[in-house]
Amino acid sequence: MEERRIKKLAEMLLKAECEKKPIPPLTETDPDIGVEEAYQIQLHLIERKKATGRVVVGKKIGLTSLAMQAMLGVKEPDYGHILNDMIIMEGEKIKLADLIAPRLEGEIAFILKEDLQGPGVTISEVLRGSAGIMPALEIIDSRIRDWKIKLPDTVADNASSARVVLGGKLTPLLNLDLRTVGMVLEKNGEIIATAAGAAVLGHPAQAVAWLANKLATYGLTLRKGEIILSGSLTAALPIAPGDFFRADFGHLGDVKIKFA
Repeated sequence: MEERRIKKLAEMLLKAECEKKPIPPLTETDPDIGVEEAYQIQLHLIERKKATGRVVVGKKIGLTSLAMQAMLGVKEPDYGHILNDMIIMEGEKIKLADLIAPRLEGEIAFILKEDLQGPGVTISEVLRGSAGIMPALEIIDSRIRDWKIKLPDTVADNASSARVVLGGKLTPLLNLDLRTVGMVLEKNGEIIATAAGAAVLGHPAQAVAWLANKLATYGLTLRKGEIILSGSLTAALPIAPGDFFRADFGHLGDVKIKFA
C-alpha cells in the first residue's frame, strides 16, 4: 500500500476518535488492505499522536482467546500501543462522552524490569524480566461503526484500544502460577464473570512472549518499565453511564472504575 493511502486511512481513524464519530470499516473503504498494511497504519497513527507530545508507555495484546480468534478467522493475537494519556488512575471517573462504543475487559498487566527482545523469547524469560504483575481493566473502543471489524480494521485502529486502569498493587512473580490466578469480575456489585489466567493463551506470560517475538519482525523491542496488557480473561462487557466495575484477583489485589 502506498504511503499516501496509509496516511489517509490513519487520518480517518484519528478524526473519528477526535470527533467521536465512527467511520465505516477500512476493509470496506479499501478491500485490499491486509494485516501488514494495517500495522503500518497503526504505526503512522501512533507517530501522529507522539508528535503532539504523547508518550508510548506500553503495549496491549488482543485476540488472545480461541473464541475471538475463531470469530475473526485468525490464528494469532494482535497488538496495539498504550500511550500516557490512556492511563486512568483508580478513583477517577471515565466519561463515556469521551468514547464511542466502549467495552470493558479484565486483564493481568506485566511491568517489565528488563528489555525483552525477540526472536526466541520464552515464558521463563518473560517471568525473569518482569518486576511483577498488576490487576488491570482495559476499556476498548472502536472507531469503526458498530464494531463491524475484521482483523485489519482492529489492527489499524490500534487494536481497538482506549483506556487502561491499573490496580494499586504490584505482585512479584516468584512462586506464582499465573495459569491458576483467578479473577472475579463484578458490575454494580453483581458477579458477572469469573476466569483464570489460563484463559489467555494457556498462560499470560505466553502472550507477552508472543508480543516480544512479533515485534522483533519489525525491529522493535519491549522496553524496561513498559506496561504490557496480556489479554482479556473474559468476553468484553458493554458499559452504560453510572456503571461501576471491579475485578478482584484475590491476594493479588483488585482494580475498579466508575463511568460517568
